[in-house]
Amino acid sequence: MVEVEGLGLRYGGRQVLSGVTLRISAGEIVSLIGPNGAGKSSLIRAVLGLTPYQEGRITTAPGLVIGYMPQRLVIDSVLPLTVQRFLRMAAKVGRGEIRTVLEEVGVPHLRNSQVQEISGGEFQRVLLARALLREPDLLVLDEPAQQVDFQGQIGMFELIERLRQARGCGVLVVSHDLHMVMRATDRVLCLNGHICCSGAPEAVSAHPEYVALFGPRAAESVALYHHHHRHDHDLAGEVLPQNTPSEPPAGA
Repeated sequence: MVEVEGLGLRYGGRQVLSGVTLRISAGEIVSLIGPNGAGKSSLIRAVLGLTPYQEGRITTAPGLVIGYMPQRLVIDSVLPLTVQRFLRMAAKVGRGEIRTVLEEVGVPHLRNSQVQEISGGEFQRVLLARALLREPDLLVLDEPAQQVDFQGQIGMFELIERLRQARGCGVLVVSHDLHMVMRATDRVLCLNGHICCSGAPEAVSAHPEYVALFGPRAAESVALYHHHHRHDHDLAGEVLPQNTPSEPPAGA
């Protein structure tokens, strides 16, 4: 769906990105990680056509529809704005479509709530719903689990995986935290102005350049975090009750 080759980007006289190459295929989750200031947001803004670049090229599939969830979106605290109205500002949709997409991201009860009164974790779900209203072929999510506690972050990445399975869309997730994106990703790209290393999460966590950036303890925490469980979390991070006994997946 998207192919980036040899991308170079400068702000003023400072080189932000150099020689960046990546590809995203339909139905694939690609996670872009790296320290603060590594150029992650600059790269996705270039992919979205929001930031000019000076070197390389970006090619997208004809007719590609992208749903974008920004890292930050500031709304005036004195502006009366319900969640439903906020979503209708992003897409010409009816109440039924809004109700459906809010159910899909797990916050149907927020439809008539004031945007300024909902929690940070709830607002992240609303922003995700906003991106989904475009019926995207590719979701671009910039730090989707920020402002959320540890268990809430787990729930967000589990939701991203469910959306990929249900919609068949590609997903580009930007994060600074490898142990979180391990929950739902096919491929990891570690960025620090250039692509330091890439591959499966376990391979990236053991790569010398990843260890040099984040330290050996980061690699150890990834190994400890990589576990499997069969439950979901609510927005507060609590384990949701299971309706039916858990069974191992076929072929496991």
